[in-house]
Amino acid sequence: MKILFAAAEVAPFSKAGGLADVVGSLPKELEKDAQIAIFTPLHGCIDKEKYHIKELENSEMWLTMGSSPQKFYLYMTKLPGTNINVFFVRNDWYFTPFKEVYPKYLDPRYEHERYISFSLAVMEYAKQLNFRADVIHANDWHTAMLPLYLHSNYKFDPFWEHTKCVFEIHNLAYQGVWFEDVIDYANMRKDIVYNQWGCEHYGRVNWMKGAINYSDRVVAVSPTYAREILTGEYGEGLDYTLRMNQAKLRGILNGIDYTVYNPKKDKALVKNYDVKSLKNKEENKKAICKYFGLNYNPDRPLVSLISRLVGQKGLDLIRDMQYELQNLDADFVFLGSGDKDYENLFIWLSNNTANIRAYVGYNSKLADLLYAGSDLFLMPSKFEPCGLSQMIAMRYGSLPIVRATGGLEDTVTGYPLDNSTGFKFWNYNGWDMLNAIKCALWVYKDKYVLNAMRKSAMEKDFSWKQSAKEYMKMYREITGLK
Repeated sequence: MKILFAAAEVAPFSKAGGLADVVGSLPKELEKDAQIAIFTPLHGCIDKEKYHIKELENSEMWLTMGSSPQKFYLYMTKLPGTNINVFFVRNDWYFTPFKEVYPKYLDPRYEHERYISFSLAVMEYAKQLNFRADVIHANDWHTAMLPLYLHSNYKFDPFWEHTKCVFEIHNLAYQGVWFEDVIDYANMRKDIVYNQWGCEHYGRVNWMKGAINYSDRVVAVSPTYAREILTGEYGEGLDYTLRMNQAKLRGILNGIDYTVYNPKKDKALVKNYDVKSLKNKEENKKAICKYFGLNYNPDRPLVSLISRLVGQKGLDLIRDMQYELQNLDADFVFLGSGDKDYENLFIWLSNNTANIRAYVGYNSKLADLLYAGSDLFLMPSKFEPCGLSQMIAMRYGSLPIVRATGGLEDTVTGYPLDNSTGFKFWNYNGWDMLNAIKCALWVYKDKYVLNAMRKSAMEKDFSWKQSAKEYMKMYREITGLK
């Protein structure tokens, strides 16, 4: 079986969120059962020398979107530790000028043009490479055009005649909405795709709606999220479209790459450890306290948060409870970047409180050290399709404090249940979050219970093995291949 993955970001080459981790990890588990190719844009932030990314011979290609011809090139390397080819689509107008995967303050129309051109280039380069995919696996709105291209422009193309399409929703909040003239830029047949059974949504183009309607299977990244998005509360205006397509909706939990996130071998740590040497975890806590100017105290818990700073992540609750947090017998370290309001809040708290520190930006080594050095990990999300941070935190023995929604509900076993791995609260308000934190601080004092919970958390299996079986079962179901 041949599977073509297409995504805006792929770890370790480019990363802005969990999407990159998924597309960089899941194919590793699928490799033994399928031949895989991954397509992603060649962003300006990608280090071609570090990852030995080379341009393919005679890869220059001209494509016309609307009345605008664009020149593309194709680069390639192997996904580290595998034999999987990763193809990078280079375009000097849309991708290479930027040092970020998702540059801020871009014109929305230009953003649509970027990913339309990428999707069309993927279709054409796959033909040029003679990679006749049995399944195209598209991810989020950036590649939601692929199912529409299959349904319209390439419907009678013999090369794509037997290709099925899986569309994966990593976050339903970002749908790719713009005016209908963008279809002309994509050179799609408007009479085929622009209707209520296609991508038309309240008088606008909605790429994600089109992908949901035209894909053979739709995947949500956790079972609970798959149920939640069928409701008006979490459906982001597409709940009726999803209910109409409920028969092809699947909820498959994401995993993490245990070769990447491994406290026993992680080079970013001051001292490595595993479930049998948990005492070494304290050395990383000392390093974090020193780095952020906090007084180290083995009896005072360190609570961390590593996140994109956006409203989805429950940061409003931290703003509401900021004065209460300052009076707790605990230290807090926040790491992330995003909306300026939250960045400014965290900078202010870092500069004006005794027990709260922040690092505005992203530093992967510091993030790993923070996973290892913290005792508790805060994740008060308003909604969370899956979430990888809580899995990584548990892998490093840091107990998550989460709002029970989406993948957080599926992955964290709340105290005081048997083999509990963290702490939960249900209602989205600051006082419930504060009470969950206080419960965690109380449990922290009982080192016997604390260590038992740490061991339960570290021994949980969030590898891709089980999820990969579910994906392969789904691919075989829609293709009829063994």
